[in-house]
Amino acid sequence: QVTLVESGGGLVQAGGSLRLSCAASGYIFSINAMGWHRQAPGKQRELVATINSGGTTNYADSVKGRFTISRDNAKNTAYLQMNSLKREDTGVYYCYADIRGFRSWGQGTQVTVSS
Repeated sequence: QVTLVESGGGLVQAGGSLRLSCAASGYIFSINAMGWHRQAPGKQRELVATINSGGTTNYADSVKGRFTISRDNAKNTAYLQMNSLKREDTGVYYCYADIRGFRSWGQGTQVTVSS
C-alpha cells in the first residue's frame, strides 16, 4: 500500500508564493509520474502539473511561467513551487503518484489566495 501526504497549503495574498510537498511512503519500488491536480469550489478537478521519472514536466496553460514542479527521487517526494498566485488558483490541491501501473492520490491540501 502506498500513502501520499501533502503539505504546504495555506492562506496567501495575491502575488504571493507557496510551496507544496507530496511525500510518498509504503511499498514503493519506483515511482513513474508524479503530479498535481486541483479542484476549485464548484468546478471539476483539473490537471496543474506533472513530472515523469526522467524529469520531463508538463503544465496547464493557466500556471505556465508561475508554477514549477520538481521531485526528489531519493525522498520519493514531489514539490510544487507556486509564485505570483492569483485568486483563481484557490482550491484543494491533490498530488498523485503512478506506481506499477496504479495511481495513488493524496488527501489534498487547501490553497486559498486572497485579494
